[in-house]
Amino acid sequence: MTSTTSTSAASPGAPSGPPSLVIVGGGVMGVSIAFHLAEAGVRDIVVVERGTLGCGSSGKPIGGVRAQFSDPVNIELGLRSLRAYGDFGRRPGGDIRLERAGYLFLLSDEADLAAFEESVATQNALGVPSRVIGPERARELCPYVRSEGLVGAVHSPDDGHARPGLVIQGYARAAARAGVRFRTGTTVTGVDLDDAGGRVTAVRTDRGVIPCSTLVCAAGAWSAGVGEAAGVRLPVRPLRRQIALTRPLDPPAPRIPFTIDFSSTAYFHNSDDGLLVGLADPAQEEGFDTTWTPDWVELFRDVARRRAPALADLEIAGGWAGLYEVTPDRNALIGRDARVSNFLYATGFSGHGFLQAPAVGEVVRDLFLGRRPVVDVTPLGADRFREGDGGAATGGRPEAHVV
Repeated sequence: MTSTTSTSAASPGAPSGPPSLVIVGGGVMGVSIAFHLAEAGVRDIVVVERGTLGCGSSGKPIGGVRAQFSDPVNIELGLRSLRAYGDFGRRPGGDIRLERAGYLFLLSDEADLAAFEESVATQNALGVPSRVIGPERARELCPYVRSEGLVGAVHSPDDGHARPGLVIQGYARAAARAGVRFRTGTTVTGVDLDDAGGRVTAVRTDRGVIPCSTLVCAAGAWSAGVGEAAGVRLPVRPLRRQIALTRPLDPPAPRIPFTIDFSSTAYFHNSDDGLLVGLADPAQEEGFDTTWTPDWVELFRDVARRRAPALADLEIAGGWAGLYEVTPDRNALIGRDARVSNFLYATGFSGHGFLQAPAVGEVVRDLFLGRRPVVDVTPLGADRFREGDGGAATGGRPEAHVV
């Protein structure tokens, strides 16, 4: 991508009319932001997406929704989003197949248990009904779990999972009814700035130039390039994550929580007629490759033999690979750039974007309208990574509950 400084956004073939509010990224974050802005009466919104809506990281078949985090800002964003997902059928409308099956973190290290106990106290103070439980109670909640070696677990019954594709469809339909325009199959190639370099004037694409009043970067793993084109540093890196789906189970799997072996990152939960399993490959290199490679499933099987033996030899029907958009402290980047005043960003969610999308859509709406956000996201500003600013160069308190 390129950045240019100009006094005019026009070019041969450029669309005429007033500048638009341009959202780069048509995943769950971009469509949530578009919906909330349009609902608030903002007009002339254009969402630019290089593929189809939800073709990037939001394309996963099932996404977890939770408020179990260590950082209070993440807890508030997750809790507010959980409430919004619970009300999704009314606003914006549509069945997202929300299952409040709960989240269950399995802990085999005393230090992890102590840290989770501290987090549970913070969660409870903010209204999250999480609790620390013993190994045997964890097995009762999830019969697949082998309790030997566990020192405890943490469970929250209000968490669960939903379907990202259905969420994207619901937000996009409502946004389109409110006048939002979606330009899919359109790649951003550059950003024009005014002579002082302090405002975006246009977004350049492979299908023409869009005069721009405000640019919102919600491009996920591709956000660093969008920011660079506007002269904004967004420290976001792409990291492949993979999941697998088992063949239908007979007898059917019991209804279980979204279960996570915290020390290994292995996790599993119900899917349509089987289970979805996943694990973060510690050897995975950064990059934009989204090829699904079935051999990584052996990493999950190795953990399952110890923690959930009945799952170790289940037949796999297929899988999916997508990209995490990771930041150095595993917390999101949300805010308005201090130098390019009409550049807003919501990215770097490090695997938490789907579950925080409703609340972040509200936050970006509020930032654009110049009012106090529904959640104070000041700690998530990208300027926390400014070089030469002491400890801020590596961010604040890293989020501990990363899966």
